Amino acid sequence: MVRKAFKMKVYEDKIEEYTKRHNPIWPELKEVLKNHGVRNYNIFLDTESCFLSGYAEIESEVKWNEIANTEICKKWWQYMATLMETNEDSSPVSTELKHLFYME
Repeated sequence: MVRKAFKMKVYEDKIEEYTKRHNPIWPELKEVLKNHGVRNYNIFLDTESCFLSGYAEIESEVKWNEIANTEICKKWWQYMATLMETNEDSSPVSTELKHLFYME
């Protein structure tokens, strides 16, 4: 298992809509995530900076990266693109966070 953390930025005036669109997440997207070995996926919000911190436990980086090539993921990116900073392909601008500490 790999612990993966990353940050993204949601627009301040879109936080409520961002939250609404994740509750619940599309069942088809949830299935793709699970089928690609994603477990314990969380997103946290820093209300002062509007940065989102994502955390997921994944089976492998290869499977994680394959998610981006699925149709449902691309549709999700389009659906969320107006709410956050994105790349040209509508994927979220994301910065991986370096793992420094873990306590079980």
